[in-house]
Amino acid sequence: MTLATTTQKRASKTAEADVTRQPRQRDPEVTKARILEAAKKEFAKLGMAGARVEAIATRAKANKRMIYHYFGSKEELFVAVLEDVYADIRFAEQKLDLDHLSPEDAIVALTTHTWNYYLKNPEFMTLVNSENLHRARHVKKSARFKELHQGFISMLQRILDRGVAAGVFRSGVDARQLHITMAAIGYYYLTNRFTSGVIFDIDFMDKAALKSRLDFNIETILRLVRP
Repeated sequence: MTLATTTQKRASKTAEADVTRQPRQRDPEVTKARILEAAKKEFAKLGMAGARVEAIATRAKANKRMIYHYFGSKEELFVAVLEDVYADIRFAEQKLDLDHLSPEDAIVALTTHTWNYYLKNPEFMTLVNSENLHRARHVKKSARFKELHQGFISMLQRILDRGVAAGVFRSGVDARQLHITMAAIGYYYLTNRFTSGVIFDIDFMDKAALKSRLDFNIETILRLVRP
């Protein structure tokens, strides 16, 4: 009885040791998400040319082999990062559910959201700047990038059409031009905050200054669309 019990204990310990020695199964999606997040920070900091795969692997707690396995190359990883950040802002806009707001409230909500998104996601603006330095060479190769934006302008056009029908917006406003202006009046303020701060002797990131700018942005956009 004692011998049998001792043998059973040894077998149990051996089995436990085997389980302990077995490598943990990796979740590919979790690993890819971790790599993308690390790459986003590295590309935002150093740009496409300056970022190093080794640094991204270290930041992601992965290895270069895994990065190449999932993404193919540094350039393809950069494209994946751009797709990811644009998908995030487009998805966030969809969650606003603007079709259920009045036309004016929808414009205010979208203008406010765009401003707040830039404030909370500074890497987005840096990555966009970086890709524009490359003349959009990378996103031109991405079918997903084009798909991400197919519904956005039509959503804004619906808001404008509802506003015209309700008599609160003038007709003939180009949805694309409106979006460019909506993005630009917040984007320029934030990307040029340091040099402009010296020129105007203002702390552009002061809470009162940010509130004043958002109010100005909203008023500007509403003036563009009202009769």
